Amino acid sequence: MTPTSGPDPGPGEVGAFLKACRAQLEPRDVGLPDTGSLRRVAGLRRQEVAQLAAISVDYYTRLEQGRVRASATVLATLTRALRLDDDQQKYLYELAGRTDARPRRRRPAERPRPAMRRLLDQLTATPAFILGKRLDILAWNPGAAALYTDFAQLLPDHRNYVRLLFTDPLIRGMHRHWEHDARDAVAALRMDAAADPDDPGLAQLVGELSVQDPDFRTWWAEHRVTSAGRGTKHYHHTLVGDVSLDCDTWNSPDGSGQRLVILTAEPGTPSHDALRILTSWTTTPQRQSRTP
Repeated sequence: MTPTSGPDPGPGEVGAFLKACRAQLEPRDVGLPDTGSLRRVAGLRRQEVAQLAAISVDYYTRLEQGRVRASATVLATLTRALRLDDDQQKYLYELAGRTDARPRRRRPAERPRPAMRRLLDQLTATPAFILGKRLDILAWNPGAAALYTDFAQLLPDHRNYVRLLFTDPLIRGMHRHWEHDARDAVAALRMDAAADPDDPGLAQLVGELSVQDPDFRTWWAEHRVTSAGRGTKHYHHTLVGDVSLDCDTWNSPDGSGQRLVILTAEPGTPSHDALRILTSWTTTPQRQSRTP
């Protein structure tokens, strides 16, 4: 871990505080099943805290023992896993020497690049959308709305590709190979985490999904990474049935991390015909792409 400036409060104080916090919680307090087995000590086990925070048990053990210093992202997931209040969060960040990186700071909302928006506007015959940091959905065309859902009806914080894969029953159910696609999405999110590990929005997203979904917790802890630049997506759409689409991702050349995702089908195939039906229903004379 990267050393931080300022006086060191002692390698064991962070661990002692984390241990005290987990001792005050029961499995039912954090949404974990209570197996009824006898516990030698009160509170959550180390394995349970690590599971909730989507980190390895070995890493969390070393953290409690004062052998490593946590990043702001790890601290943020731990504060959510242990249900810390504002005073407890402040105290933990100060102990860890990470006060300036507390995740409650909000960054300006990310906007799609104008050039990428113009390109999206030209794509009228195929679903396409723009992803930003954390795989947030920044803009989309009518084809993407017809294929997935009307993103405009979602709360801004819910317009995230990974969040929708894990929490939206409709989008989760339409993926015929959901586990494969979801694992790739988690691995792509890991790539974003490496680029900006102290992003408070990322810490919040990972913390929420780790608590809500055991698969996400497991896959996030695996530290698998992928750019997910291309592949084939297999869907079952409620209106046009099964479709298989080539998914290609084009990265912005400016280093912003934004990417344009385009879904196409081989001409003459049933999937291509189904895609033409979907896009013909949604094509309007108004501006084609939407930005929240």
